[in-house]
Amino acid sequence: MNKYELAVVVSADIEDEERADTMERVKALVERFGGQISDVDEWGKRKLAYEIQKMNEGYYYFVHFEAEPDAPGQIEERIRIMDNVIRYLCVKQDA
Repeated sequence: MNKYELAVVVSADIEDEERADTMERVKALVERFGGQISDVDEWGKRKLAYEIQKMNEGYYYFVHFEAEPDAPGQIEERIRIMDNVIRYLCVKQDA
């Protein structure tokens, strides 16, 4: 199993409980594809480097997990179509 970090930027225009629900769905996706979450780091509301979908701010989350090599591709495939996620990136961490 490899270690990964999934960065997710969630829209700042939604309510707190809707944002929490979005992150629960992201965590469920990681676990669904065999990932074992070790840590979720919430950075809070930050200014975006550039405007995305007419938004200047977003909530940043970093999910650290271990999974098989094919899992990140499947996770990103599902996150891509989530409504409240404006950006995401999954990278392999060095051991």
